[in-house]
Amino acid sequence: MSDACCNTTPKPPAPAVTPALASAISCGCSPAAGGAAHDHSEDGHDHGPLPGAKRLAASLVAAIGAELMHFMAPDTGAWRIAGMALAALAIALAGVGIYKSGLRSLLRGKLGIDALMTVAVTGAFLIGQWPEAAMVMALYALAELIEHRAADRARHAISSLMALAPQEAEVLGDGGAWRRLPTRDVALGATVRVRPGERLPFDGVVTVGNSAIDQSSVTGESIPVDKGVGDAVFAGTINQGGALQLRVTAAAGRTTLDRIIHAVEQAQATRAPSQRFVDRFAAIYTPAVFLLAVLLAVGAPLLLGWAWLDAIYKALVLLVIACPCALVLSTPVTVVSALTAGARRGILIKGGNYLEAARGLKAIALDKTGTITEGKPALVHWQVWGGAQARDVQRAAAGLAGRSDHPVSRAIRDGVAPAMRTEEAYEVTDFKALPGRGTTGRIAGEQLVLGNHRLIEERGQCSDALEAVLKEHERQGRTVTLLASARSVIGIFAVADTVKPSSRDAIAELAALGVAPVMLTGDNEATARAVAAQAGITELRGNLLPEEKQEAIRALQRRHGPTGMTGDGINDAPALAQADIGFAMGKAGTDIAMEAADVVIMNDDLHRLAETVRLSRRTHRVLWQNISLALGIKGAFLLLAVAGSATMWMAVFADMGASLLVIANGLRLLNGSR
Repeated sequence: MSDACCNTTPKPPAPAVTPALASAISCGCSPAAGGAAHDHSEDGHDHGPLPGAKRLAASLVAAIGAELMHFMAPDTGAWRIAGMALAALAIALAGVGIYKSGLRSLLRGKLGIDALMTVAVTGAFLIGQWPEAAMVMALYALAELIEHRAADRARHAISSLMALAPQEAEVLGDGGAWRRLPTRDVALGATVRVRPGERLPFDGVVTVGNSAIDQSSVTGESIPVDKGVGDAVFAGTINQGGALQLRVTAAAGRTTLDRIIHAVEQAQATRAPSQRFVDRFAAIYTPAVFLLAVLLAVGAPLLLGWAWLDAIYKALVLLVIACPCALVLSTPVTVVSALTAGARRGILIKGGNYLEAARGLKAIALDKTGTITEGKPALVHWQVWGGAQARDVQRAAAGLAGRSDHPVSRAIRDGVAPAMRTEEAYEVTDFKALPGRGTTGRIAGEQLVLGNHRLIEERGQCSDALEAVLKEHERQGRTVTLLASARSVIGIFAVADTVKPSSRDAIAELAALGVAPVMLTGDNEATARAVAAQAGITELRGNLLPEEKQEAIRALQRRHGPTGMTGDGINDAPALAQADIGFAMGKAGTDIAMEAADVVIMNDDLHRLAETVRLSRRTHRVLWQNISLALGIKGAFLLLAVAGSATMWMAVFADMGASLLVIANGLRLLNGSR
C-alpha cells in the first residue's frame, strides 16, 4: 500500500444511502431468509392477503359505529338492523381472508387461531353480540396487519451487489482494436482496459499501467491500494488513477464479487424466520377451547340437564371469552412500541424477530473501517528528521500533498493545514507523479519527494535509526509517508484510520452485558491489532476477504452461540447476512450493507449496539407480562364460563379489557419505562 500518490482523478461518489434507508423506514421490515415466508397453513393462520390500510380503517370506523348504535340508539327493528349491517360490513372488510382461512382449517381439522376467530365471531354475531363481533374482528385484523408489516420481505441486496459490476467491458480484439462487449461474452485470459473512475468488470492481473484502486467494496480497506504490473485486482472495485489493462483471471459469474453474491444468497437461504409464540401456543390453546365449548354445548344438557339453547349460549360465551384478540395484540403492540422507541434513538430494527432475538446475543463481531474507526485516514503524527526546520518541512509537505488527490496526501494536507495559512504552503513546480511510490516537485529550487518507505529505500536514504522509527509506526498500523530532499529525509508523516471517540466505551458496555466483542477486518494484522488495542478488544482476526468473514461468523456461532455482526461496507454483506442479527452503520454505510442487515444504526454510534440488547431484554419482559395478563384474565373467565357463571358482558370484558391492558402495558416502552 503506498503512502502518497499522484492520483488527481476525483474519487467517484460513494453509493447513496437514501434507497436503503428509505426502504428500511418505509416498511419497517427486514427480508426473509431467501425470500421465504412463514407458512402458517398448518396452524390455521394463513389467511392470504390482509386488508389494506384503507379497508382496515373503514372496518374500524364501521365497528365503532356498530358499538355506538348498540349502546346509544333505541333497540328497535330499524336501528338494530342498521347496527347489524354496520357490524357485518366491518367483519366483511376486515375478516374475509380470516374467514376463508378459518373455514379451510376447520375442514382440515386444523384448529388454529383463525378457526377460533371464525367460530367465535360468527357465534357472537348469531347470539346478538354483533358489535363485539365486529370490533374483535377489526382489532384482530389490525394486529395481523401490524405484524405482517414488521415481517420479513425480500431484500434488494442481490440486485444491489450485481449493480457493482459493469455490464460491458472494453476488450482488446485480435486485430489490436478495442471494442466494448457484454461481460458475459468476455473469455478467460482476455485483455480488458479500465479507464480512471470506472469499476473493474472482472478479477484480473494488471498487465499495463499503474493506479490506486479503491477496493473497500471487497476487502474493506479504508485506504486505496496502489496497483502495478503483476498485481491482482477484483471485480467491482474502482480505478481511481490512470488507465489499466488487465488479463482476466475470473470470467463473469466466477469473480470475487460473484462469490460475495453467492455467499449472501446462501446465508439468507439458511436463516429461518422465528415462529411466533401465539402460533405455537395456538396448537394447544385453540383445540382445548373448542373441546371445552363442545363439551359444554353437548355434555351439559346430557349430563347436567341444562336446556340445549342455554348450553349453546354458554358455549358461545366461552368462545367469545377465549377469542385471542388480547393474546394476538400482546406481541405486535409491544414490539411496535419497542421498534418506535428504538427508531427515536436512531436504531432502525427491521422486524420484531430481530428485536426479540437481540437479547440472546452472546457475541458481536465488528468490522474495523467505518465501524470502530472513522473510516478515513487522518494525520496522527508528524515530525522533522535530520535537523530540518519544522516550518519548512510543514510548508513543503503541504505544497506537495496539496497537488495530489490521493487519500493519504489529503490526510497530510488537512493535518498540517490547521497550523498554517493556506498561502504559506510552498509553491510547487515541475510536479510529477511517481506511480506506486509518491510524488515529487521542485520547491524553492530544490527537488523534493513525498513518498513511501519503498521509494526512500530505492533512493538509498534509509538509516538504522529511521528504520526503527518506521517499524514502530507500522507496528501501530500506521501508513508512513516521508518527505526527502536529494540529500536526506527531512520529515516523517504517519497516517491512520483513527478510532471513534465512542468506540472504547461502547465496546465496554457490550462486555458488561455479557456480549463478547470481536473484531473482523480485511486490513492487515498489524493495523488490526493496533486498533483493537485502542478499542479494548482482545479477540480479532485480520486479512479477511468477505467469504472469510462469513466463515468467521460461523465459527463464532459455534463457539459462543447467537452472534451479531456490525459493518458498513459491501464486503461485510455476507457476514451480515450470516449473523443471527446484522447491524449496519447507516450514516456512512453502503446500500448493500444496510439491505443485508437486520438493524441499521442511523448515527453510527456503537453505543446503540448495547442499547439494542437492553431494549430487547426490556421488550421480552413486557411481552411476557402481556402474555401472562392476557392468559390470566382469559383463564379466570373461562373457569367462570365452564361453571356457568359467565355472561356475555363478562365475555366482552374479558376480551376487550385484556386487550386494553396489554396495549397500555406495551405502550410503556415508548417512553423508556422499564
